[in-house]
Amino acid sequence: MTTSATRHAASALLTFSRDLLVAAGMPADKAEAVAGILVEGDLLGHTTHGLQLLPGYLKEVESGSMRVQGDPEVIHATPAALTWNGRRLPGPWLVLQAMQAATRMARACGTGSVAIRQSHHIACLAAFHKRATDEGLMMILASSDANSASVAPFGGLDAVFTPNPISVGIPTSGAPIVTDISTSATTNGLTGRLHQEGGRLPAPWLIDGHGKPSDDPAVLFKEPKGTILPLGGLDSGHKGYGLSLTVEALTGGLAGFGRADPKQGWGATVFLQVIDPEAFAGRDAFLRQMDEVARQCHASRPAQPGRPVRLPGEKGFALAEEQRAKGVALHPGIMDALKPWAEKLKVTAP
Repeated sequence: MTTSATRHAASALLTFSRDLLVAAGMPADKAEAVAGILVEGDLLGHTTHGLQLLPGYLKEVESGSMRVQGDPEVIHATPAALTWNGRRLPGPWLVLQAMQAATRMARACGTGSVAIRQSHHIACLAAFHKRATDEGLMMILASSDANSASVAPFGGLDAVFTPNPISVGIPTSGAPIVTDISTSATTNGLTGRLHQEGGRLPAPWLIDGHGKPSDDPAVLFKEPKGTILPLGGLDSGHKGYGLSLTVEALTGGLAGFGRADPKQGWGATVFLQVIDPEAFAGRDAFLRQMDEVARQCHASRPAQPGRPVRLPGEKGFALAEEQRAKGVALHPGIMDALKPWAEKLKVTAP
């Protein structure tokens, strides 16, 4: 995987992406939220879920498939749980609104959960968590897309799931621990990019339509179509399969909208939970335990000399700090894909 030699100031990318969304018709507050999450994805190194998504988002705004006006509709509310119809509003903005609602519930009840049906795509899950962990809160975020399927259940050939990511942000006294994993062996974003570039995956994370493992993304686009394997692959994919089912229950199950309903186009069903450690054994006790776990992980003898054990999220936060200082190195082709939109919407590119 390579990135562009040209670096762009994160602030310039934020302004550029926000201005494109506003020019396309998105209100400024929603555009600011969406642009911020997309740029944060690139800062963290999640280049398939950063500005690579923006041309698709602009197309969805233009077509009306991503709605830009109004607020989510409350379907059901209790002191610690809330269900919204997202009305296909911008996913990153909806998640940020849900985080605020869940945080209020968590401060009052110890925990607050929001399920969102009919959201639009929510971008990079890891990009949201620091907002919660900076406030001493733990957050769980999961997403599925019932409008498509690219991942087969373990032992099967026919796709049922999307990669169904789940992420967790855990505060510590230092940098937070942020785990963001797909419940499949890889993602649609990466396989789609590699297919366009003629590249291959680092391992046989796919299975073709005849049941043969493959590292070639082309098998996902040939008939009979192949699928992405569950996390764990052919050996232990039953674990990823179980996680995929768990995400389906948290998202489509709790939101009451998913694979049992008609397809509506690219989107998401979302589950978000904020947990306040103060309501349990207390924040100090929580930090004492997690700091020690982090210390022991860092102290573990490295399996490869010179490559010490890292905590999830550590590499991304270090990269983000570097790129804020030196500029963001976008994956090749991202700015090329945005230039036609810049010309069309009369927005100056960085």
